Amino acid sequence: MDGVGIGKKDYEYNPFFKYGFKTFSEIFGEIPHLDKQKLKGNNSFLFPVDASMGIPDIPLSGTGQTSIFCGINAPKLIGKHFGPYPYSTLVPIIKEKNIFRSFMEREKKVSFVNAYPKQFFDYVNSGRRRLSVTTLSCIMNGMRLNNISDIHKGKALSADINNRHFVERMNYKLKIIKAETAADRLIQIGSKNHFTLFEIFHTDHLGHGRNSEWLEYTTGILDRFLFHMITNLKKDMTLVVCSDHGNFEDLSIKMHTLNPAIGITAGKNAEQLSKKIKKLYDIKPAIMEMYD
Repeated sequence: MDGVGIGKKDYEYNPFFKYGFKTFSEIFGEIPHLDKQKLKGNNSFLFPVDASMGIPDIPLSGTGQTSIFCGINAPKLIGKHFGPYPYSTLVPIIKEKNIFRSFMEREKKVSFVNAYPKQFFDYVNSGRRRLSVTTLSCIMNGMRLNNISDIHKGKALSADINNRHFVERMNYKLKIIKAETAADRLIQIGSKNHFTLFEIFHTDHLGHGRNSEWLEYTTGILDRFLFHMITNLKKDMTLVVCSDHGNFEDLSIKMHTLNPAIGITAGKNAEQLSKKIKKLYDIKPAIMEMYD
C-alpha cells in the first residue's frame, strides 16, 4: 500500500480515525496511532516499519520501494531519499536483487496481479522508461504484465481494487466488483504461487491530492478488502502488508510524512515475520527466509 503510515490519533486529518476502519478496530482491537504502534489480533500482527533507514529528510517512493524489493538500504547507498522513480544507479541493483528474480532463481512461481491500461503499454512501447520499482522489476525479469482482458478473465486486479477508476475515468467496459470479490480473487491467485504481489497506489495519490470525493470511498473499499483478506486467508498462506513511507495517514499536509510505514502480517509465520521486520530493507529477506 503506497504511502500509508502510522499517524496521530486525529479524527480530522487521519482517515482511519475520521471514517473508521473495521480491519483495525475488529481484528486488532483499535486503530493504530503514534502512541500505540504495535497491535495483535488472532494470528495477525500490526507494527511500525522504519522508512527513514538512518537518512534524515522525507522518505520517497523510489528508494523506499527499492529497499523493500531488493532488501538493501537504498537511501543510504545513494546518500538521500529519492523518488517517485528509482535513482539511475539503483536500476542495475533492482535488476539483480528484486524479489521476483530471487524467487525465480529458486524455481518458485511468482505473480504480479495488477493490470495496466492500454495507455501504459503505449508509454512503455514508445521507449520511455520512467517506471516504478515494481513494473521495472517485472520488465527486467521478462515477466508478462497484465492488461484489461486479464481482469475480464478473473486473472488480475485493478490497483483501486474494484475497477472503478478504469470504468469511470478511462471508460473501460468492466464490472465494478465488490471489495470482497477482489480479495477472494487475490487469495485464489495467491494459492497457485509461491509469491504473489498486489500493489495499491491510490492511497498515496489521495494523500497528495486529498480529493474529498474519493477519500471516504477509497478508505471503505480498502477496509473491506483487507478485512476479507485477513479473515479468509487459507491456513497455509501468509499475508504481508507493507508500505514505503507515510502520507495518507496525515491529510493536513500534501507531502509524505516522517511517520513509520505500516506493517501487517497475518496467517502462517505471521508472528515470526513481525519480529524480523523493523526497517523497509528487512521485508525481502524476512520473506525469503520462509523458503530456506
